[in-house]
Amino acid sequence: MKFTAQQIADILEGDVVGDSNIKVSKLSKIEEGVEESLTFLANPKYTPHIYTTKASVTIVNKSFEPENDINTTLIKVDNAYKAFSKLLEYYNQVKLNKSGIEEPSHISTSAKYGDNLYLGAFSYLGDNVTIGDNVKIFPNTYIGDNVTIGDNTVIFAGSKIYSDCSIGKYCVINSGAIIGADGFGFSPDETGEYKKVPQIGNVILEDFVDVGAATTIDRATLGSTIIRKGVKLDNQIQIAHNVEIGKNTVIAAQTGIAGSTKIGENCQIGGQVGIVGHIVIGNNVKIQAQSGIGRNVKDNEILQGSPALAYSDFNKSYVHFKNLPKIVKSLNDLEKNNGNS
Repeated sequence: MKFTAQQIADILEGDVVGDSNIKVSKLSKIEEGVEESLTFLANPKYTPHIYTTKASVTIVNKSFEPENDINTTLIKVDNAYKAFSKLLEYYNQVKLNKSGIEEPSHISTSAKYGDNLYLGAFSYLGDNVTIGDNVKIFPNTYIGDNVTIGDNTVIFAGSKIYSDCSIGKYCVINSGAIIGADGFGFSPDETGEYKKVPQIGNVILEDFVDVGAATTIDRATLGSTIIRKGVKLDNQIQIAHNVEIGKNTVIAAQTGIAGSTKIGENCQIGGQVGIVGHIVIGNNVKIQAQSGIGRNVKDNEILQGSPALAYSDFNKSYVHFKNLPKIVKSLNDLEKNNGNS
């Protein structure tokens, strides 16, 4: 799909300097610009590239005035970075603007869906599924019985949403995510053999939740595993049964959260963090990557390490740890000197 510089300027409410009819069909970095590409200049350290870029159109701040000849058409806006971000969002919407039901696909006779549904080929909608308006479901997706999906949600290819789960409005579920799989519930009998405990709860995703690729959110044993409004989950995260994550919390890749733990609002959790079950983590908590959390955490704490310490204590301890060989040598020398005296 091609756009003229003027069409882009109209979207961004900017002014064209140069050829308003020149067309672009792709995006690029300014230093890697090629013909028919669109780029932007926001960081002053990249200014030299605007004189050599082969990009056909460049978005710049209104304050920018070239000091040498340029070959690219300019679109001048109030804030080049924000304008380019807006354009990326618009481009993504255009790219994902699919509608209609592809074949083959299975839709239960009791399923209901709103206007402008896109259902990709080889997808499955179970009994009593309810889907809102403008929902996009990409190919090879499974939607189990009694699932509800809110307006404007996008579910990418190969995702699986098990029965009875609830997905809010404006959610994004990336490829390979599994929502509502059984929690890890087993109990040993008198012989020591582990027997499965039925998991009969569900998963609730509130509005504006993003779920990364290959992330798994287990259904509750009873009740619900709940992901509150605005939560952002990276790829390959494991969230166990009956976990609750507060609104606007963000969690990086490969983090594992054990069952029945409650995480507060506006938390930031780094990659590969391990969190034990049945604890409470407060609001506004920050946990550094690869930390192990084995206790309750109060509001506003910053933690690092395994087991995790207060961030400042960890840094102080690490300084001593690095110097441990010297400290041991000093102690040994002191003992020798005392022994010789």
